[in-house]
Amino acid sequence: MKQGIALSVFSSALFAGLYYYTVLLFPLTGEQIFAWRVLLALPAIAILVSRNRSWDDIAQIVRRLRCGWRLWPLLFTSAALLGAQLWLFTWAPLHQKALDVSLGYFLLPLSMVLVGRFFYQERLSRVQWLAVSVAMVGVAHEFIRVGSFSWATALVVFGYPPYFMLRRALRLRSLTCLWFDMLFLTPAAIVVLASQNPGLMDQVFQYPRLLGLIPLLGVISSTALVCYLSASRMLPLGLFGIMGYVEPVLLFWVAFLLLGEGMTASAWWTYIPIWIAVVLVGAEGLWIWVKR
Repeated sequence: MKQGIALSVFSSALFAGLYYYTVLLFPLTGEQIFAWRVLLALPAIAILVSRNRSWDDIAQIVRRLRCGWRLWPLLFTSAALLGAQLWLFTWAPLHQKALDVSLGYFLLPLSMVLVGRFFYQERLSRVQWLAVSVAMVGVAHEFIRVGSFSWATALVVFGYPPYFMLRRALRLRSLTCLWFDMLFLTPAAIVVLASQNPGLMDQVFQYPRLLGLIPLLGVISSTALVCYLSASRMLPLGLFGIMGYVEPVLLFWVAFLLLGEGMTASAWWTYIPIWIAVVLVGAEGLWIWVKR
């Protein structure tokens, strides 16, 4: 439990840093940054697989793929679901959609809690239920204030739960699943980079800093993903969903303070109840940590 909570918080901090990191990669587009994340993830994950001695697990999946077709569409679906989120995460900060995506990540834990409760019969503590209830006040306010959510918000809210449910159904280890996700996304990444204009060499010649920033992108994103997916398997789905409130808080402040996206005064009443929920969850987590 403690390790899962620590991995969840650490991954949230890395993802928040990555949110701002994309703007440092100018003139790369969101699609190009997504492609580089995929390609650079493979060697980084390979190192982790070797360190954890997980190549036998991957070889077992390869044998299953050779013996039948049933696993192919499931792995392709898993890769597509994750790929959509990776693309949106790199695209949004460059197109003034960072706050919309951060709102989606605020709502994601609520949807994960509902999935855990109604699909897996998981139970929440009283503090966790209180946190969810307080957060729902902010969600209700946003519906009343705006009447709807942007497509970027909806993609996060409704795109991630099927991904995590599919991963649980596949019963694959985090590294194994992540390896095949990135492997199946590689052809799309190659097509994106091959069609870019100007080419990589021209971009590096004009902006030499990219030579160091692009590899670092792979290190940060791969580490964050591994920690996030590992936490998803260590924690009950409901608790994992509530811990997910840490990331959108950090994403919000990155978008608001560093990316310069504005917000109206009435919108604060959407976020304040959700932040109160974060305090409740953090206090309970600290109590559990000290008690054990």
